Amino acid sequence: MSDSIAINRPTKAERIIIGIDPGTHIMGYGVVRVFNGKPELVTMGVIELSRFESHYLRLRRIFERVQGLITQYLPDEMAIEAPFFGKNVQSMLKLGRAQGVAMAAALSRDIPICEYAPLKIKMAITGNGQASKEQVAEMLRRTLKIPQESMLPQLDATDGLAAAMCHFYETSRPISMPKGAKDWKSFIAQNPDKVVKR
Repeated sequence: MSDSIAINRPTKAERIIIGIDPGTHIMGYGVVRVFNGKPELVTMGVIELSRFESHYLRLRRIFERVQGLITQYLPDEMAIEAPFFGKNVQSMLKLGRAQGVAMAAALSRDIPICEYAPLKIKMAITGNGQASKEQVAEMLRRTLKIPQESMLPQLDATDGLAAAMCHFYETSRPISMPKGAKDWKSFIAQNPDKVVKR
């Protein structure tokens, strides 16, 4: 059983990013469409895993549901939150397995993956690496103009969406001029081996 909301299902998109917040009880996800350089919410939701008693059955469910989301929304890229270092080694191992299975689902469909630390995601969304989950959710709601009634009670969903938005911000920054080059034309002339011809 999974809870989700969907807004503006994409028809033609320049780029679709899926964000995943790995978990062994609840896994959050968010999908963003980037059109003309502007992000908009496609969907966000959670995958409930608590009803599966076996950790291995939960891993299988993660793999199947992530593949299902990929089939449904056809993302171009995946952004996933990296497990944070905690004191409980067993919990960390289980969380790492959940993350790995979600990544394997994307890799099986040739989808490139980027990993982001929780602090980096919070910083990208709110400007504060110590922001609460509630603050992250509220900033996403305002940025993406999500109606209050469409927000889910599970903050895992907005955590998954935050990973996707972090990736959007990180990959949408203008490329800075390489050191020693006065313009791109001179850089290309000096570095023909670094130019990919299509």
